[in-house]
Amino acid sequence: MKLEREMMRGAGPSAVLQILSQSEKYGYELVEALAKQSQGVLAMGQSTLYPMLYNMEAKGLVASRIDSSGPRSRRYYRLTPKGKKRLAADCRQWQSLVDGLIALKILEFPNAEVVS
Repeated sequence: MKLEREMMRGAGPSAVLQILSQSEKYGYELVEALAKQSQGVLAMGQSTLYPMLYNMEAKGLVASRIDSSGPRSRRYYRLTPKGKKRLAADCRQWQSLVDGLIALKILEFPNAEVVS
């Protein structure tokens, strides 16, 4: 199931930061990792990903480098210290949202306790 546009707008940047926290990646690797690791829920095309990456780079959340050693040049993206802080803050906010949804019984998990 794919997320609606507004939900994706909120979850997409956090998902990209999380993927980049594992290792640096170039665009197509990010597209593949997002689709695989989210079981397709946060899958996005390159036409969505690249503007997001450019915006995140302008905000100092990610940095890029060009690798020309292969047959084609590739731009690799990595998380910056500012991006790591943003990811941590995003994780806290997402956890609060999930806790609220559980408390409202919108989400149900066996043996779930609301963290306060």
